[in-house]
Amino acid sequence: MLKSKTFNRKKILVIFTCVSIVIILLSARLVYLMIFQSGYYTEQATELHERERDIKAARGKIYDAGGKILATNKTVCTISVIHSQIKEPEQVIEVLAKELELDEETVRKRVEKKSSIEIVKKNVPKETGDMIRGYELEGVKVDEDFKRYYPNGSLASKVLGFTGSDNQGIIGIEVTYEEYLKGINGSILTLTDARGIELPEEGERRVEPIDGNDLYLSMDINIQQYAEQAAYKAMEQKNADSVCIIVMNPQNGEIMAMVNVPEFDLNDPFTLNTGVDIEGKTEQEKQDLLNAMWRNQCINDTYEPGSTFKIITSTIGLEVGAISLEDTFSCPGFVIVEDRKIRCHKAGGHGAETFVEGIMNSCNPVFVETGLRIGVDRFYEYFGRLGLLSKTNIDLPGEASTIMHKKENIGQVELATISFGQSFQITPIQLAATVSSIVNGGNRITPHFGVSIKNKEGEVLKTFSYKVQKNIISEETSETMQYLLNKVVSEGTGRNAKIEGYEIGGKTATSETLPRGQGKYISSFIGFAPADDPKVLAVAIIYKPEGIYYGGTIAAPLVRDIFDNILPYLGIEKSTQPETEDETEKQVE
Repeated sequence: MLKSKTFNRKKILVIFTCVSIVIILLSARLVYLMIFQSGYYTEQATELHERERDIKAARGKIYDAGGKILATNKTVCTISVIHSQIKEPEQVIEVLAKELELDEETVRKRVEKKSSIEIVKKNVPKETGDMIRGYELEGVKVDEDFKRYYPNGSLASKVLGFTGSDNQGIIGIEVTYEEYLKGINGSILTLTDARGIELPEEGERRVEPIDGNDLYLSMDINIQQYAEQAAYKAMEQKNADSVCIIVMNPQNGEIMAMVNVPEFDLNDPFTLNTGVDIEGKTEQEKQDLLNAMWRNQCINDTYEPGSTFKIITSTIGLEVGAISLEDTFSCPGFVIVEDRKIRCHKAGGHGAETFVEGIMNSCNPVFVETGLRIGVDRFYEYFGRLGLLSKTNIDLPGEASTIMHKKENIGQVELATISFGQSFQITPIQLAATVSSIVNGGNRITPHFGVSIKNKEGEVLKTFSYKVQKNIISEETSETMQYLLNKVVSEGTGRNAKIEGYEIGGKTATSETLPRGQGKYISSFIGFAPADDPKVLAVAIIYKPEGIYYGGTIAAPLVRDIFDNILPYLGIEKSTQPETEDETEKQVE
């Protein structure tokens, strides 16, 4: 009997101990949850009963060099529905389908979807949003938003780029400077009950958005507009595929204009400007067509520069002492290199000529001889020194690299063709940057658009700086090149770029498109002014012109017309020295 009582006491003690331990653990857990985890569970409960709607930040504006707006924002609305709050679903469906011009089935799917909040349509005009707000439909939310707007339509479309439905940059400047322009979105927070219905007595909490900062560019809207007009005129006259123009300050790399016609409508960037019928095309085919329309040929595409590259060959030849201005050459109309016969553009040849006359005549045999004198090692060394083997690092996305032979694959024939701008490819911006560096005293500049970032009050938050590599060539060589290229315009193949009262330097080019033999050409001219102190440089490239296609005949006048208009605008005064008119007719390349 005593043994039985002792056993029962032990049993009770064990049960009591276990229960006590459980109670202690539960109490400890309760204390932990109520004290140490209270913040976490309060946050979880709030999130469970809190509904959040975004307030979009206004994207920063983009301004030109004169303070004119290139990109801004329009107020639009986002229309959303909250299923649990809708009391008259059929009325909501009818109103939204009518005002938003959507089919009823699309609206019904969104209205009947049991989600906390469902967006029906974005980028709705403010007038339409105000009209929907006026119906006072329960469960329908009209929130103000921003849509990117470009007041100049297609102006500089492939440079500025555009944004998507989320207001994020897709191409161009809008992508490069996204971090400065985008801002930080805000939000509207409302509390709901267990059924998801908002509690009006709780009101709403707002986290205000922080607008993006403004970007100021070196682009000048007046120069851009005139350059585009001139490009469209040239494209129509020659029935060309496209025309590119770059206008920049060769001293510091600031780009005043960059044209790629045909441009596209920035406010409607997903509509093709080519007239191509997209009916029946796959989504990938449609996207390929859009990508082609958006391409910036000045930086995304490479081409054989042709005779404009003779500027670089001349510079290297002078730098390494392979040539002097007094050197004489003989041009019978061709030159033989190994087993290759390389022709001059003048079939009968130029006969005996100095190097100065050779560059004025754009004579291929002269430059083949110059290239061979320079040699592969020194030519390749200066390719790197002048920056041609690397990108310019322009502040635009998608810059293409130079396409060049490997050094070990350059034989005499390759060296000969490189010397007058064939058998390799560069971008137009690379040509502009390299020639700028040659004629500005020998400093390799970085071409760019971005100048500064300012806040809404106009306070400068950041001023951009760009790499400059000094003394890539001597000042003496730079001055010699200024002289030679002035002679090309005043007396040589570039005479169609002459402007009375101004000293212009430049070089013409005509290159055949690849693959060769199709009878298609690229005509170009690069010019700068004043010749002895360059303050503006321009490149014009006409792709696949019909009829006469010589660069000196059709591209040089294009740059002349641009300079004729913008030199006075830039405050570059005419020379007081009288002009001597050269009436000699010459074939222009």
